[in-house]
Amino acid sequence: MLEGVYCQGVYAPPTVRIVHSGHACNVEEERYTERVYTIREGETLELTCLVTGHPRPHIRWTKTAGSVSDRFQDTSVFNETLHIAKILRHQGGRYYCKAENGLGSPAIKSIRVDVYYLDDPVVTVHQSIGEAKEQFYYERTVFLRCVANSNPPVRYSWHRGRDVLSQGSDKGVEIYEPFFTQGETKILKLKNLRPKDYANYSCIASVRNVCGIPDRRVIFRLTNKTASPSIKLLVEDPIVVNPGQTVSLVCIATGGEPPPTLTWSSTSEKLPEKSVVKDGTLTLPAITSEDAGVYSCIASNNVGNPAKKSTTIIVRALKKGRFWITPDPYHNDDNIQIGREVKISCQVEATPPEELMFSWLKNGRALRSSERMVITQTDPDISPGTTNLDIIDLKFTDFGTYTCVASLRGGGIPEISIDVNISSTTVPPSLTVPRGKSPLVVREGETVELECLVSGKPKPIILWSRADKEVLMPDGSMQMESYDGVLRIVNVSREMTGSYRCQTSQYNGFNVKPREAVVELIVQYPPAVEPAWSEVRQGLNRPVAMSCRVLRAHPSRVLRYEWRLGSRLLHAGHFDTRDETEYTVRTLTREGYGEYTCDIINEAGAGRCTFLVTGKAFAPEFYYDTYSPLWQNRPRVYGFKLQWTQMNPDAVDRIMAYRLGIRQTGQQRWWEQEIPVEGPIQKGELITYNLTELIRPEAYEVRLTPITRFGEGDFTIRMVTYSAPINPHLREFHCSFEEEPICMFTQDKNDNFDWTRQSANMENHHLSTVHIMLYNSRLKMKMATTCNASPVWSLTGNQGERWRQAKISIHPTSSFQVIFEGIRGPGIEGDIAIDDVTLEEGECPDPPSNRMY
Repeated sequence: MLEGVYCQGVYAPPTVRIVHSGHACNVEEERYTERVYTIREGETLELTCLVTGHPRPHIRWTKTAGSVSDRFQDTSVFNETLHIAKILRHQGGRYYCKAENGLGSPAIKSIRVDVYYLDDPVVTVHQSIGEAKEQFYYERTVFLRCVANSNPPVRYSWHRGRDVLSQGSDKGVEIYEPFFTQGETKILKLKNLRPKDYANYSCIASVRNVCGIPDRRVIFRLTNKTASPSIKLLVEDPIVVNPGQTVSLVCIATGGEPPPTLTWSSTSEKLPEKSVVKDGTLTLPAITSEDAGVYSCIASNNVGNPAKKSTTIIVRALKKGRFWITPDPYHNDDNIQIGREVKISCQVEATPPEELMFSWLKNGRALRSSERMVITQTDPDISPGTTNLDIIDLKFTDFGTYTCVASLRGGGIPEISIDVNISSTTVPPSLTVPRGKSPLVVREGETVELECLVSGKPKPIILWSRADKEVLMPDGSMQMESYDGVLRIVNVSREMTGSYRCQTSQYNGFNVKPREAVVELIVQYPPAVEPAWSEVRQGLNRPVAMSCRVLRAHPSRVLRYEWRLGSRLLHAGHFDTRDETEYTVRTLTREGYGEYTCDIINEAGAGRCTFLVTGKAFAPEFYYDTYSPLWQNRPRVYGFKLQWTQMNPDAVDRIMAYRLGIRQTGQQRWWEQEIPVEGPIQKGELITYNLTELIRPEAYEVRLTPITRFGEGDFTIRMVTYSAPINPHLREFHCSFEEEPICMFTQDKNDNFDWTRQSANMENHHLSTVHIMLYNSRLKMKMATTCNASPVWSLTGNQGERWRQAKISIHPTSSFQVIFEGIRGPGIEGDIAIDDVTLEEGECPDPPSNRMY
């Protein structure tokens, strides 16, 4: 049987509270109610967000880093419990639990997580030697510095052998913390070394066993041979190699006590993956240009400063061969003419540039510099890797093919040959856009080719860029190269609409003023509409209105629309000045349910609004704040009070029944039954159904589906788990008012009088009472639930001078609060007192007597 109680107050905004489990060292409240959760690095962090509110709030965990300067961490967990196994120090910080259910403001609570750790300390040694004035001896002073990373701050102590060293314990010893380090280190200074100072020194780092973190110790042996490291590289600097070679860099330690450790680094921070380091030797097999750079050998033994030696690896390379022709600069003419000067320039990128060599050929024969054929090399600071051939007083016999050959002295790299033809047909370029190729009109998603025709000989490289605005080209660059004058764009998008400039470059052509042309590109795209998809829930015999709006389209002038139900055309037309179209179903019938579409169409295609008109009821909203929902009256079974409200019950036809499904966790089969509903359900009505014969301690999955004339609505699922009473004080409460504060009771701040705690001697018994002076009093006990506060017991009039007992059985269906209310009458006679208030689970053994003592 269903029980329904109308209770608008059952809908409540969320509240949230953070509780912890896992391996916390300490949880404490700091000033301004800040909660701090301390945990040891490597342990498991588990924080649970306990929420109330109806409908059930959605929970999200987020984290900010430990300091203001750190950026926000984009790690979110949509779950009640945040679980981090083997937590690391960088995962400390402030964690926020946010709960929201659409009512009021979201509830947010935070807790700061401090991760405690202690790394092994490191001792570094520095030595200084000073000459004493007017005496012939040297003073040697040694500084031992101890550093350990930790949270909380570390404390240091020094030992020499087994002896503890402290400030003042030895005249030759000084212990201090440098002012600028703020406790991050402690330095042991040994002044004018004595024989006994050569010993084993221990630095002990401690965080005072916080979180059970043990002390850490490091030992350094100081001898008269203790010295900082020195190294030597058995390689040249720089090392010039060809691609594919194997390079070995040998580094040896030439001094240092204790023996130093050798490591390698490079300018790219980490070594190439294929590199091999063994005993100070770095081997780079099959080297490539990407492996070029500076490589450093570093020797460290924590004494003095590390020793560092570096060498540079240069990998030979030749690439990007180009040429250009420069007509006679003393004539205002871009053409090559007999009797005038012409210059041929050739350029390559060479590594190393000092090994670059050029040679020139004419028609395949070597060409030497002469008075009319002048070969020069351009200043590398102006145009690196460039050679020029100046032909003075061009003659007919000078026509031919000139070849520029670039090579490296070291060999091993293929030469680059560049051919340039000089003849009567060698003319500067011109650019035109083919007829019908501008403007180009294409549809979004297609492939388009923008074309500029290049005439002239030789044909230069064409550079494409945007002419209308400073934006990137489709490949992400500001300029794209084309050798045939065609720019091909795949999957063109609406953002690519605009003007594109093609222009000649000096490369592989004439070094003259660039020729330019512009191509217009117009990208058409179907209308973008809203809503793309919408669900409309409505009951039978009610109206339904739908609207589809155009956001943008190209072309936007001629737009038409078509409304359909399934494949059946309902209405069609053209847009006028408005940007939306509407369709209304005046009276919804069973045949009117289904998927409505509105297609808005232009030359490029159609945009579609879809409306699913359905009579499905919304999902029920399970109520999770039921007071004591679980009961047990037989050893092996238990019962559960299932409560819910119905989301938007008036949106569709009346709910006639609910289909209840239940299955044991891990099972496949559902057990189902139909629960009839009498009469309409109100919004906020709290519905109750008791689940019985549940086997303990099994958990169950419960599914609830509303049913209307349309059919089944949306279902919702929750888990029902068995839990024995964890805290007995939640099942039994007793207050004798013997001590302050008065149990868990609080004074109402909106009343006229306060209850006061007082001791009295009645019938030779010393009793603690809470009383208020009343005349012709009436005393009431109220029970406040999430819905309202209503009296469950009351007493009026003079009850004499004896204690009297009252027992009241209450049957809460949700969380509740007990309120004692005294209402005074006129005059000063009479008093009233209450004592020994007890709340117990279960029925009262005797019927209520309407009396209390």
